[in-house]
Amino acid sequence: MNKKNRGDTNQIFIDANYGIRGYEPENESEKPELLNDPKIEAYLCRPQAASLELSMGFLDAAIIGEDWVREVGVNGQNSSVRRIGDLEYGQTKLIIGVPAESDYSSLSDLFRTFEKRTRPILCFTEYPYLTRDWVMNSEGYRELFGDQKPIVQIGNSIEGKNERVQIIKSEGVTEGYIAKSNDASEDGDGDIKFIVDNTQTGSTLKKYNLRILEPLKPILESSAGLYAGPKCVGWKEEKAQEIFRNLYGVVDGRKYSDVKFNVPVFQVSAVEEYLITEGLCADEPTIVVGKRFAQVNILIPKGRFPQILDTLTQKYNASGILSSDMKQYIK
Repeated sequence: MNKKNRGDTNQIFIDANYGIRGYEPENESEKPELLNDPKIEAYLCRPQAASLELSMGFLDAAIIGEDWVREVGVNGQNSSVRRIGDLEYGQTKLIIGVPAESDYSSLSDLFRTFEKRTRPILCFTEYPYLTRDWVMNSEGYRELFGDQKPIVQIGNSIEGKNERVQIIKSEGVTEGYIAKSNDASEDGDGDIKFIVDNTQTGSTLKKYNLRILEPLKPILESSAGLYAGPKCVGWKEEKAQEIFRNLYGVVDGRKYSDVKFNVPVFQVSAVEEYLITEGLCADEPTIVVGKRFAQVNILIPKGRFPQILDTLTQKYNASGILSSDMKQYIK
């Protein structure tokens, strides 16, 4: 488990019928309890650390974003970490942020703009290794610096040779570093020229007067998933697969509505054929036939319900229509 999107994760566990204590957003414990599954021993950890802890065998499985898995995996540190399945929430894009008033249209343009700059071009990010690889694949960077690796600084650790481009591991609000750099410089032209950060809506970037560089070309798109480490084998693998099925049942269930309605008995065969032909039920509709009316129960993709409402009422004389959200759907 991780702290990022913990509200989503907590609710998914609840909707999957796990009794969970100590993971509520306002009542976190470093060791949450799964009350109705004693085989699951849970820990709360930072997403930045979870991928590495998986690869080292400290954790058997973890819910984390693909961005953190990829960040640790750039240097081959977690080649044994594998994804059991995508949970399809916590979607983010890893993007390059630059000052809103800047006029370069790509990362290559940025490097070419500052080609003659004597001071280093700095980037702050929580993803220094993904950023380094993306920078080195930039056409503009290769033109100016060839295959030299930019400096990567994480705390007191420094690696790389190209001091003219430096990527620094950020702590805190990454979006604020460019403004801080400009304010601290005598001429208002700070050394931090871009950041790399994840974003969902871009609203925080706008707050700091930043824009997304190449918005149609993010570094990666990420969502939460269940990942397994090298020690997740045997019964642990089976348990991890079971957890994923239960959790994904909630994710999948949210895509559907549970719909019930009545139709006259003489319409049962026709409405059943319509629902099956149009794929408006799971395997087949559940139908309970009475003397004059039959109750029909279907599971329908949410987006299609408004489209079929008129057909049900006008063509098949449906009445008493009830629609409710699904909590869990395991196919």
